[in-house]
Amino acid sequence: MRHDIRRVSRRGFLGTVFSSGAVVLGVQFLPRQAAAQSATWMPSVYLGINPDGTVLAVTHRSEMGTGIRTSLPMVLADELDADWKRVKIVQALGDEKYGSQNTDGSCSIRDFYDAMRAAGSSARLMLERAAAAKWNVPAGECKATLHEVVHAKSGKKAGYGELAALAAKQAVPAKNELKFKSKAEWRYVGKNVPIIDQPDIVHGKGTFGMDAKVPGMVYAMIERPPVLGGQVQSVEDAAAKKVKGVLGVELLEGFKPPVMFQQLGGVAVIADSTWSAMQGRKALRVNWKSNENAAFESNAYKKSLFDTARKPGKVVREYGNVDAEFAKGGKTLEAEYYVPMLSHAPMEPPVAVAEWKNGKVTTWCPTQNPQAVQEAVAAGMGIKKEDVICHVTLLGGGFGRKSKPDYVVEAAMLSKKVGKPVKVVWTREDDIRFDYYHAVGAMYLKAAVDAKGKPTAWLQRSVFPPIASTFAPGAEYGADFEIGMGLNELPFTIPHHRAENGPAKNHLRIGWMRSVAHIYHAFGIHSFVDELAAAANRDRVEFYMDLIGPARKLTFEGRKMWNNGQTLEDFPWDTGRLRRVLEIAAEKSGWGKKKNMGIVVHRSFLSYIAAAVEVDIDAKGQLRIPVVHLAVDAGRTIHPDRVQAQFEGAAVFGTSIAMMGEITAAGGQVQQSNFHNYPVARIHEAPRVTHVHVVDSDEKPAGVGEPGVPPIPPAICNAVFAATGKRVRELPLKKHKLV
Repeated sequence: MRHDIRRVSRRGFLGTVFSSGAVVLGVQFLPRQAAAQSATWMPSVYLGINPDGTVLAVTHRSEMGTGIRTSLPMVLADELDADWKRVKIVQALGDEKYGSQNTDGSCSIRDFYDAMRAAGSSARLMLERAAAAKWNVPAGECKATLHEVVHAKSGKKAGYGELAALAAKQAVPAKNELKFKSKAEWRYVGKNVPIIDQPDIVHGKGTFGMDAKVPGMVYAMIERPPVLGGQVQSVEDAAAKKVKGVLGVELLEGFKPPVMFQQLGGVAVIADSTWSAMQGRKALRVNWKSNENAAFESNAYKKSLFDTARKPGKVVREYGNVDAEFAKGGKTLEAEYYVPMLSHAPMEPPVAVAEWKNGKVTTWCPTQNPQAVQEAVAAGMGIKKEDVICHVTLLGGGFGRKSKPDYVVEAAMLSKKVGKPVKVVWTREDDIRFDYYHAVGAMYLKAAVDAKGKPTAWLQRSVFPPIASTFAPGAEYGADFEIGMGLNELPFTIPHHRAENGPAKNHLRIGWMRSVAHIYHAFGIHSFVDELAAAANRDRVEFYMDLIGPARKLTFEGRKMWNNGQTLEDFPWDTGRLRRVLEIAAEKSGWGKKKNMGIVVHRSFLSYIAAAVEVDIDAKGQLRIPVVHLAVDAGRTIHPDRVQAQFEGAAVFGTSIAMMGEITAAGGQVQQSNFHNYPVARIHEAPRVTHVHVVDSDEKPAGVGEPGVPPIPPAICNAVFAATGKRVRELPLKKHKLV
């Protein structure tokens, strides 16, 4: 089902707000969906209350299946003591006034939990004070309770809508005046509140990117250069222009290095429908100018990564003396691990609608970061970012791909060329062939071990094309955040340790994908742990516990750790929590009772996760996963059902990486194009049952969307070894014979 989206000018939008007599504290206006409500009181950028008592909860993050459009408003509504049935969710436009809108990095709850609590608590206090002034009683005698303020002594009551105008006259409370609810008083936080988007999605009423439609809109499909940075040499478009419904053909200029979030360029077919644009594109004949990226070939590149990993690299963490320990001549073990390039492959490929009018651009798109849309479109069009309006639709998956708005830039540029609103539609083939790929990674690990097989020295090297190469030509080393994703934060009690990063050139667009560099670092480190335990003939859980050591807060010897951008004071690296989830996973999975299980424990995005995976491998080598147990300590749980869903999804996502994920290139061109040669786990290949065991915690809320992924691939491969004795050091598993 499609839904028309009415266009409203910014001037008209502001006129609607201010002519309504809205009272504003701290900000000028809410998104236009809320602005039409008469005399709306807006005590916060995230909150409004209408005279009829409706609470408008502004969600500034993008909904792509995580439930964030429900979870953040739950926090606000709880502190406001609002009746959830009277809360209306309003999707925010792209605007820096909301703070970061980048729905990436598993940080939505972490970064805005306190902000939502403050917004709700502040408004609740102002409503209580308004009621006290109305009744001429002490404010301390008035208490907000489920959408109304009550004065117990007199029995007087007043609803939030009735008090909104009076509350607007109250001074905004200072931070130290706010009083937050106790855990026992929560109505919604920690409860399974139904997802607000679920009914519309189930009944086909949800507006996704492909559903966006504006009057006068035309459609575009783009033939892009098969090699990154390629340019159009010549084009034969006569046949394309003869296709029914085709309105024209436009050249789209390529990017100027660095690529960033710019358009790739190419030849666009403009038509009156997606189908006509698709058929016209097929009729194009384009010759491309080649460049140095045409020499990129995956096998040779893989060899170069391992050649680099075998040599000393840039030291990113060191303590003790690894070289001296190795020189003692005791027993050592070494291994190399490899994870290929990966594609995001969300169920909904990129799509965007854009309209250029009077020097400004309005967009409608499934984006994880509407502010990035504003910045990228503004840069591409040579206008101010304030002149780019971004409406956020629902997203049919993202995994990091849709925080990169190149597809929106394409739509904006084409709209200016044709003088009409344009919808740019990517096919599945476009999505996989022109992605911002997850980097390929090669790791080399070496350890000296004592009589019990415990490492006395540990050397690890990692080589991967960095994400920075997309933004800065010539970048070859990992950034702090990539290094901080497992490479330089080994939590084990080993006397001598060194971590190194080697250089790697890039030939494709590299971007972040769900759990980012943790994917290859966790695979290498935890596969190696399993190898060390096997060589010592020790139980894996017992060996892990020995490696982790006693419960303690890691200081990293005074080194400044990335720690997901948080301080170690606010989010300590706590080995006690790491040990706890390992114990839970072992207990719940029945560890030790079966011989076909693998287990891994890993910290990422400030959360502690252990995965115990059971595998079955038949006589033909077909692998099935009967059960996965995930033990999760992500701090305070806001929405238990969504936490469970995210980790169930992570188990499937991690299974896809382990079993079949691989992007390769030849002649500079990506060889995969659709699910037939870039498959993701289907129902019969995904874990049959995933049990998610969530630790009840009062620690600060941490990441949920991404940290379930990293332990899954090594746990699967460790289980394969337990079941077959075959060690898998290179992904994907589909390339290996398991019997």
